[in-house]
Amino acid sequence: MLVGAFGGGLFGAAIGGLNAFIFTGITVLVGVGIGVSGGDFDWLGNVAFGPVFGPHIAFSGGVAAAAFAKQQGLLEDGKDIASGMVGFANPMVLVVGGVFGIIGHAGVQLLNQVPLDIGLGGGYTDTIALMVALSNIISRVVFGKSGILGKLSEEAAARGRFVADGANVWVPFQKDWGMAAVIGIGAGAIGAFIVGAGFVQGGEDVAGGVIVTGFGISAASLMFLTFGKDCPVTHHMTLPAAVATFQMLQAGVAVEGAILVGVVFGAIGALLGEFFARLFLIHGDTFIDPPANAIWAGTTLAFLLGFAVG
Repeated sequence: MLVGAFGGGLFGAAIGGLNAFIFTGITVLVGVGIGVSGGDFDWLGNVAFGPVFGPHIAFSGGVAAAAFAKQQGLLEDGKDIASGMVGFANPMVLVVGGVFGIIGHAGVQLLNQVPLDIGLGGGYTDTIALMVALSNIISRVVFGKSGILGKLSEEAAARGRFVADGANVWVPFQKDWGMAAVIGIGAGAIGAFIVGAGFVQGGEDVAGGVIVTGFGISAASLMFLTFGKDCPVTHHMTLPAAVATFQMLQAGVAVEGAILVGVVFGAIGALLGEFFARLFLIHGDTFIDPPANAIWAGTTLAFLLGFAVG
């Protein structure tokens, strides 16, 4: 597993964190298809969320490599997660990605050891997303100069930390809170409906098996961003929506009500993403992923709600 994690992190650095994450989305969709078709191989655990394309490994390896390349003067923007680092022909940049792949794998194993018998339905958060956030923070501390929360320019300080504008923006066309919420409602509806439909047609096992489908669709859709097309970033909306829907179904809520709760969590995920973008990303000199932070926070809220209702 550690060897695979090194390879996954190095590959994520080579092609760029964003491109590696797009592969995550594609392989998630493949894995869901294998799972609902009765396949025996754990594709999701070994490939999509494992050492090959797990976001805590491949994506985080790409993020760390970009931060290191910026420190070494090879890359102009340490938040550039779209560029493949292999173009610098510098082996140490790729090795950094591989090392952070190992850190990501080991970190998730440790987080998964946190006792789960705390009444939250067998879980407490999305440990992969939490590790992505922690790994990104580590790479900033090690390679960045702005500090964990970043440094505000005079212009940004005049606006306030939580006002995104000018050069301090994550995704320009969804930076407004209202726009983000509307996108979240739509994306949440997709993630929630897929889980609800799975429950109606196949029961709880099928609903659980398709819970990451919306996430896979969202992640794969980011390929349009690499093509220069406007495309919303929504995986921090579809996944919390799906998790919340599943939690409600497990608690005995009718499928219609569970889906509506999921839609709400889609909007919550969208707003959390914008909050974390302003907290960690837009004023920093390396990338700390807003969706990963929104997913672990939104998933925790979903588990807490499921515990309270159930």
